[in-house]
Amino acid sequence: MVVPELRPWRAARPHATRVANAVRPRLARAAGAVRPGLTRATDAVQPYLVRTVAAVKPQVTRLARIPRPKAVRTWQYTAGAATAGLALAATVATAAGPWDSSGQRTAERDRAVALERTGGTDHGGDSGSAAAGPGPAPSAPSVLTALGGAANTVKSAPTGQALAAVLGPLLGNTALGTRHTAAVVDVATGKRLYGAGAGTALTPASTTKIATAVAALSALGADHRLVTRAALEADTKELVLVGGGDPTLTARADAQGWASLRELAEETATALKKRGIKTVTLSYDKTLYAGSEIHPIGVNDNLAPVSALMVDEARTDGTASGPAPRTTDPAADATRTFARFLSDHGIRTTSPGPSKATGRAENLAEVLSPPLSALVERMLTNSDNDIAEALARQTAVADSQRADFAGGGKAIRAQLKKLGLPLAGADFHDGSGLDRDDRLTANLLTSLLVKAGDPAHPDLRPALTGLPVAGFTGTLTSRYTDGAAGVVRAKTGTLTGVNTLAGTVVDQDGRLLAFAFLTSDTTDPGAAQNALDRTASALAACGCG
Repeated sequence: MVVPELRPWRAARPHATRVANAVRPRLARAAGAVRPGLTRATDAVQPYLVRTVAAVKPQVTRLARIPRPKAVRTWQYTAGAATAGLALAATVATAAGPWDSSGQRTAERDRAVALERTGGTDHGGDSGSAAAGPGPAPSAPSVLTALGGAANTVKSAPTGQALAAVLGPLLGNTALGTRHTAAVVDVATGKRLYGAGAGTALTPASTTKIATAVAALSALGADHRLVTRAALEADTKELVLVGGGDPTLTARADAQGWASLRELAEETATALKKRGIKTVTLSYDKTLYAGSEIHPIGVNDNLAPVSALMVDEARTDGTASGPAPRTTDPAADATRTFARFLSDHGIRTTSPGPSKATGRAENLAEVLSPPLSALVERMLTNSDNDIAEALARQTAVADSQRADFAGGGKAIRAQLKKLGLPLAGADFHDGSGLDRDDRLTANLLTSLLVKAGDPAHPDLRPALTGLPVAGFTGTLTSRYTDGAAGVVRAKTGTLTGVNTLAGTVVDQDGRLLAFAFLTSDTTDPGAAQNALDRTASALAACGCG
């Protein structure tokens, strides 16, 4: 049975090589032809909005240039023998609409966000707080739709026996290595529906970022912002660039809503000129963080030295995400860039060196990061290690811990303990999951996602809304293109011999489920990744109630 609120849009996806010249008439003909002939199994599948005609237009030309063998695809659930016969035709909405009733975002917004590279959602302001206190992130309602209303009362939650029949064979794939654990939980009730070694702690890789997100949001609040400021020591005329730990501070001309070093320099220069100052001794303060800046894995293109002052994540190649060569001294490099911007406005500076702003220093100007909700979403969507380590240290500062790698781990654990989460076997050595000594359980990962959906904790919602959307955003952009695109929302994790996946799906009966799959001792990362994707697709396609 498919309730009216969950009745999906259906249409056929034409070949990419033909879309450019015939998208509108072919969509109309395809929609009319497909609807009468859908099988009962296909009728049970819930496809979601993938693109509007308006959203398709900019992509049509690019798709048309792709060689035909690569462009011709049928998007469908590929869940193996466990879900044989369940197919999903890609849908192209003929008009832009609001969030769809299943709890997934409409694809046109996801696509726009992905192109802007701002994370799962671009908040642009606060997190939608009401006068009484912080509220959910703006994108939260779509994710949480399936938590209430008719969707959760039509059928009971999937049974453990039914889920075992579907997931067991898929998790037994030899591509998933010698050890694997799994858990599936009904987010509405918090009840665990399926578990396989769910209490056994394994290396989580980047799914650690879910724990970092929840801990930081719990400690600081969704609307918290990181401050980078310029302070003037009145007696010595020393100008100090004070780092507030914002890894998204940018020197790019188009800041796209992020804190701008150019803007800070302009405002600082204006304030100096008002005081009749045209030459200053320039220094920088990165003392908010403590300990070694180098991650235990050593110098690595996946992570800059962790500094309270950096610009553009210390990247030296102009990229905005992914691995990149980094400057070895982010704070000094950021301050030299600041000096150049000051020079553009007629302020001369000395060569910068380290210092510490005193309590007597006068703040001349400051720039604020986007709210923490946006930082969390960008971290999760892009699996941004630099933001993850910054948030771990910010959590340490808020928890009165030493702001280093160890202190960040202690603070994350302390915050999760306050939330009553199951921490048996868990061990945190960083915020990003790059440390192979990190340990999490499938129980903890699903509990984190359930807690993020708890109406009593609206500040935690970005831990759900920032999850990459299969086939559309972040680390899942190129995955599920022949599977449950737009249906699975999950954080990925990959290290040598380790493949993990944790997130949410709305199943065939309209229930929002949280899942976590962890594997170790894998030998073929591509095969392991595909096996996990098939398992998540099977869960989404399951009408197991």
